[in-house]
Amino acid sequence: SGILAAVPRALPRSFYARPSIEVARDLLGRVLVRTFPDGTRCSVRIVETEAYREDDPASHSYRGRTVRTEVMFGRPGRLYVYFTYGMHFCMNAVTGRDGEGSAVLLRSAEPIEGIAGMSARRGTQDPRLLCSGPARLCEALGVGRDHNGADLVRGGELRIEPGAMVADDLVAIGPRVGIRAGLDQPWRFSVRGSRFVSRGRPGPPPPRLRGSRGS
Repeated sequence: SGILAAVPRALPRSFYARPSIEVARDLLGRVLVRTFPDGTRCSVRIVETEAYREDDPASHSYRGRTVRTEVMFGRPGRLYVYFTYGMHFCMNAVTGRDGEGSAVLLRSAEPIEGIAGMSARRGTQDPRLLCSGPARLCEALGVGRDHNGADLVRGGELRIEPGAMVADDLVAIGPRVGIRAGLDQPWRFSVRGSRFVSRGRPGPPPPRLRGSRGS
């Protein structure tokens, strides 16, 4: 017919300019897209996130601005990428107000498009192991230090498209993992029953799900 399909727009900056707890929950079901310089692309559906904020002892921003965390204190809708354990990268969507120091860790995702490329980068054919964990997700999408500060809104190499938001009854909420402080905060969100969620899955939603948002 000669009619080109419309390319979904990236989520607007206003989506990220909210408390990290709200954004973390609302990122479930959204589609993270990576476009490579040669025009090839891969995409994944976000199934697990964790919220971090400035008054949170588990957050990199807790001790204030540093060279490492400068992006985290910047404009919402940018990507904060950090190196951990001397071997892995992890990526976060910066949230809240400019200068606030809050972000959402993208923990796990379901592969959708470009799976062969993800498998080659990860060295595994098992789709469940491609993006199930923050380091695996970065490796599968080829995200590294050079992407720190990338704008998710302007539609460059990385962006997050609307996808389909997950209903409340399909959202599992529980404590974050891999941290030594802030263990009592139920700020880890995942799609209930998804086989692509990383290990240590959250338990059932605590009481007052709505009341916990932004608290």
